[in-house]
Amino acid sequence: MSRLSICLLVLLCAFAAKTAAQSANVRATYHFYNPAQNGWDLYRVSAYCSTWDGNQPLEWRQRYGWTAFCGPAGPRGRDSCGRCLRVTNPGTQAQATVRIVDQCSNGGLDLDEAVFKQIDTDGQGYARGNLNVNYEFVNC
Repeated sequence: MSRLSICLLVLLCAFAAKTAAQSANVRATYHFYNPAQNGWDLYRVSAYCSTWDGNQPLEWRQRYGWTAFCGPAGPRGRDSCGRCLRVTNPGTQAQATVRIVDQCSNGGLDLDEAVFKQIDTDGQGYARGNLNVNYEFVNC
């Protein structure tokens, strides 16, 4: 195997490991951020990320639904603020893109209720109070 082939193989493996580390299957609950009723104001809802993202333009704050993030894979704390996730209900394949505005402690996601309902197309998650979902980091 040539040096170039070995280098390419190493780069592909590193990329695959990074990609795998940026997604997971987790439990999602819902939270009443009510962003529209709260003027899309991260300070008003006491979101953790308001320290860094509270002054983002209104268009930025209302472009995606909101979530708290405490998943096992991906950046944590300040490093996750403002990043986006594609969240998929594997049972129905319903998807939504959300912006991380907060942190949580449930080991998964705490989606704004409107987003939770959007991907809970069969109502099973709302009845249980949680959904098993897949998430992956995506560009906003």
